[in-house]
Amino acid sequence: MSAATLTVELLTEELPPRALKHLGVAFATAIADGLRSRGFVGEHTPVTSYATPRRLAISLPQVLERSPDKAQRVKLLPAAVGFDAAGRPTPALQKKLASLGLDEAAIPALERSPDGRGEALFAHRTVSGEPLAAGLEAIVNEAIAALPIPKVMTYQRADGSTVKFVRPAHRLLALHGADVVPIAALGLAAGRLTDGHRFQSRAGIAVATADAYDETLRAEGKVIAGFAERRAAIVAGLEREAGSARVVMPDALLDEVTALVEWPVVYAGNFDPAFLLVPQECLILTMQQNQKYFALADAGGRLQNRFLLVANLATNDPSAIIGGNERVLRARLADARFFFDQDRRTPLASRLPRLEAVVYHNRIGTQRQRVDRVRGLAGRIAASIGADPALAERAALLAKADLVTDMVGEFPELQGLMGRYYAEHDGEAPAVAAAVEQHYWPRFAGDALPKGPVAQALALADKLETLAGMFGIGNEPTGDKDPFGLRRAALGVIRIVTEGRLPLLLPDLVAMAFAVFTDVPAVSPAGAALEDFIYDRLRGALREQGFTANQIAAVVDARPAELRQVPVRLDAVRAFELLPEAAALAAANKRIVNILRKSGAEAAPGVDIAVLTDGAEHELYLAFQKLGPQVDACCAVGDYAAALRALAAAKPAVDRFFDTVLVMADDPGLRRNRLALLAGVARTMNRVADISRLAA
Repeated sequence: MSAATLTVELLTEELPPRALKHLGVAFATAIADGLRSRGFVGEHTPVTSYATPRRLAISLPQVLERSPDKAQRVKLLPAAVGFDAAGRPTPALQKKLASLGLDEAAIPALERSPDGRGEALFAHRTVSGEPLAAGLEAIVNEAIAALPIPKVMTYQRADGSTVKFVRPAHRLLALHGADVVPIAALGLAAGRLTDGHRFQSRAGIAVATADAYDETLRAEGKVIAGFAERRAAIVAGLEREAGSARVVMPDALLDEVTALVEWPVVYAGNFDPAFLLVPQECLILTMQQNQKYFALADAGGRLQNRFLLVANLATNDPSAIIGGNERVLRARLADARFFFDQDRRTPLASRLPRLEAVVYHNRIGTQRQRVDRVRGLAGRIAASIGADPALAERAALLAKADLVTDMVGEFPELQGLMGRYYAEHDGEAPAVAAAVEQHYWPRFAGDALPKGPVAQALALADKLETLAGMFGIGNEPTGDKDPFGLRRAALGVIRIVTEGRLPLLLPDLVAMAFAVFTDVPAVSPAGAALEDFIYDRLRGALREQGFTANQIAAVVDARPAELRQVPVRLDAVRAFELLPEAAALAAANKRIVNILRKSGAEAAPGVDIAVLTDGAEHELYLAFQKLGPQVDACCAVGDYAAALRALAAAKPAVDRFFDTVLVMADDPGLRRNRLALLAGVARTMNRVADISRLAA
């Protein structure tokens, strides 16, 4: 069977730019998977994906013109049903064979084999491979149906038929080597024609072979078909035009701009330096969101009054393009300056009454009511971590006021940041202004944490109030739905407390959070559920840090109240597992825990030395009399690794005890005393973590 490169392209109207990258990958992946599953290509055949504003395409080398024949073993029916008592084939067997295209001549070759419930009959046959055209048409249509389309359009073709797709489709190209593969999709018959750039090329470009697709589009169509290649060309053009300046180019903006052009060309423009008096974050967002421009900064990170734009048109005289974009940007920046100037005329504190009209949740109240709750909670947390409660409460009072400013109304992403600018303008204390911005931190995984105790107190209060309110009305996250960002809030609490080494107890924080809702009838205390949720998030975060499930269980399953100790205890547990005595001690501890659990409350209140009759009992008792104070002293100074290392010395005594002593003796007094001994051993061994969880 001959093999050649296969290229398939679907040409459409402009596709949604923010979805294009994913659509391109999904289209190519689905077609490649379909070809592999049908045997047209090998498992490791390389795939080239293409995606431009008006096309999705794929190329694969060494695609067979016909899939290979397949040997097939087909279960027919039980042998007792297939043959009668005289060994003759039954009508049921003959009917089954006929349904598979076989006749009685195939009966002697039937296989008899057990199938779990008796003996069954199996037929062996060869299934002919299918031609590429038949298989590819099904594959392409399945791929189109499975695309992650943001919103489906319904449109009519010229023949009156109705089609549903993300955008109207105009051409279908399918080439296997130099031959057109006669398939159809979305009401289109495949050919070898494609369209080039709307303005710099023409429609109806013939592609000679599947291998020539990419180069034909580039040379004749002025189209760089590969998404990654086009993106790389944009980055190179931006860096070239930027010179010594640094280009502000977030990945999301790069992907979106790549999805808007087929033949990218980078031009540089300027704007009035007077606009630089506006906070640069506002200017950058204006350029990025409204115009898809790239801002430029100097080596110190200060914004320049230059910008870069990516056009879809190459010209010897770009002055008209640059001038037009400069005029549009000037108007946008003027709006930003107007918002900034207007906002500063009203102090943040004066905006609080407007928050009474902003509903946070219909069962919990307005943003103004929420401010009062966060304010009270921030003051209490501040007092617990050595921050100034007055500053924390002042920051909480102002933290949400920027939500009703013009700038944040235009750019919601700037909430908090604009609050800091306006607080500084109003003459608020530096710690207050910083906390107003940072109380949203961390906003995502790996984001910066609030700096300073006032900001930490406010950030914790904001997140805990959200968590308590939502859990109190039963609005917990379900599945992948988390509209109020409760998972993010819980992880924020964990990171602030643990990485900030704050001396806070989780049950106290949760109790304080629910306490501020006493005047909200809809909120019921749900402290246990909220604590469970936070511990679950803690387990997930620790898994991402590389700790094993057993290590995490050893520390977290005990629900440690002081979260700041969790990381250091886990590091100690990880180091303990490397000791040669660790496995045996963990197994012994597991045995002790199981014995104590099964015995209930039978253990004596304390160990009576006079009842210790066996030498191994004395040895174990003395070993842990010595170890107990040593472990306690290590824990008192936070040296949990040393505390666990000290346990290694007890291994011989533990081993000898279990080799020679019967814990559940017939004598009740002896049994209760030995259980008391084991209870004391368990307390010392599990002082840092429940090492029984480390046992296999």
